[in-house]
Amino acid sequence: MLNGVDIVFGLAWGDEGKGKVVSELNRKKTYDYVCRWNGGPNAGHTVYIDGKKYKTHQIPSGIFQNTNCIIGPGCVVDPIKLLQEITYLENAGFNPHKYLKIHPNTSMITPQNVEYDKMYLQKELGTTGCGIAPCYAERAMRKSALAKNFLPAMELGHMVWDCNFKKRSWILCEGAQGMWLDINYGNPPWTTSSETLPYAACSLGFSHNDIADVYGVAKMYDTRSGNDPRFPESLLECPERGMIGATGNEYGTTTGRKRKVDFLDLDALLRAIEVSGTTKLIFNKGDVLEKCGIFKLYYEKELIPFKSYDEMKDFITGIIANGTMLGDQVFFSESPEHLPMEVFI
Repeated sequence: MLNGVDIVFGLAWGDEGKGKVVSELNRKKTYDYVCRWNGGPNAGHTVYIDGKKYKTHQIPSGIFQNTNCIIGPGCVVDPIKLLQEITYLENAGFNPHKYLKIHPNTSMITPQNVEYDKMYLQKELGTTGCGIAPCYAERAMRKSALAKNFLPAMELGHMVWDCNFKKRSWILCEGAQGMWLDINYGNPPWTTSSETLPYAACSLGFSHNDIADVYGVAKMYDTRSGNDPRFPESLLECPERGMIGATGNEYGTTTGRKRKVDFLDLDALLRAIEVSGTTKLIFNKGDVLEKCGIFKLYYEKELIPFKSYDEMKDFITGIIANGTMLGDQVFFSESPEHLPMEVFI
């Protein structure tokens, strides 16, 4: 029997700052395992360790604290990029060969998957061109290459592990993308190809009864990488949104693409909290709005301006208190590196 499972989940369109939350939680609470349950090298996480910035794409952020890191069977892995990421981490002083494990049934992205993605999907759907969708399609047809057959040939057979977690362990699950990119709840075809919601983390090999907390992560404004009618190209022409994007350094971790910026959609956020079962809500990048002096959000389909950051925060907490079961479990982070201590209490 496990001690429990905590899950970090994105409440928007990805890029909410989940990597920072995972790194901070693992540093403060000390988990036995940090796991990825969905996505592939199309999802990048950025974390700061002692003031230095690091990026991961497939390997969970727990690698920075020498925690056992697991890539689950619901993920897809590019073996070439995996080797590059392992080398990057080794050169930075970390030890992925010791701490990284991959489920034997995890699907492997082939060069043919990447070629198909770039030829047929990247321009039309705004994909990252990493071969994600074609690999998931092969997975659904039960034709994909599997880690248990692929990794030993790459001399990475020691990383294959069946997620037989030790008893009394604490597990932290690191989500990729976010609620509105989920293949079930997003806006097809402008979604990812996997299930991003917390329930899908159970594919790692534990019961939903083991889940303790779901840390839902949002930003104080919304961003979107890739194509989506909800985020038209015209957003890039707005001076206020452009200022927020430039101040927040809103470029994709994996692709470097400029993200489209819009004001926080509080209606969408409330729905995401409800569906995901979020128990603690963390807002990131409040410092960006403070630097810009721009405080606006959408609520009940109307754009509402505020005179100050504090006024905007008070409005948000009031709506969430009345519209969800979160109570006072709403936290605002104004630091790119650290979370408020109350998050860990």
